[in-house]
Amino acid sequence: MIRDRFQYKSTITTILAEQDGSVRAAREAMMGARNDLETLIAKDPFFGTTFAPYRTEESAPLIAERMMNAAESATTGPMAAVAGTIAWAGAEAIKQAGASCGVVDNGGDIALFSDRELLIGLYAGQSPFSGKYALRIPPTNNICGICTSSATVGPSISFGTADAVTVFSADVARADAWATALCNQVTSASGDGYLPPDDPAITGCLLICGSEMGQWGEVPEIVRAKVDEGRITVGDPALL
Repeated sequence: MIRDRFQYKSTITTILAEQDGSVRAAREAMMGARNDLETLIAKDPFFGTTFAPYRTEESAPLIAERMMNAAESATTGPMAAVAGTIAWAGAEAIKQAGASCGVVDNGGDIALFSDRELLIGLYAGQSPFSGKYALRIPPTNNICGICTSSATVGPSISFGTADAVTVFSADVARADAWATALCNQVTSASGDGYLPPDDPAITGCLLICGSEMGQWGEVPEIVRAKVDEGRITVGDPALL
């Protein structure tokens, strides 16, 4: 597998694919999606700043439609789904290039499909679970989203206290938006304020807060693993 660390403006991603052509396709798709979004925000700046669901009156590209739908589901602003939606575009391009395995990690928001088992490490800052466990992801021909939000790791805005909230969905944009929404809800180590997502597209979620770990719905098997922190991709929330 080729491991490519790719940065375009403030979008920082890690791409895993079997061929250079697949990596190039992912890069081009993510740059295209981001450029489409920048064009929209230039016409409608409120789209890029609101923390509430919002529908632009401008002609919206696919990335914006996905973000708006996710925001309405999770009751967040559209930008809560930006990283996952860009990763989704990259994974789709790898798949369309004919690859059997592709992973795009955009600052902890992951879109993937694979013909083999994969391990996705858990990183949750100072939590004792951090760096010691991984999610065992079974082979899947369909793209799935594994998106994480944290109040203690990385530069993203959060109103909660959770070290990591990871959400699973075939709709990568919704996984990202719901990770943000649920992380905002958690205000103590006991998970106070947390409510399961009210969206059938969300199949499961994992919550890590200090020395506490909880899960809801269908969560992949959690196994012991040594996570290489050098492979962690930390993104930048500033789109422009």
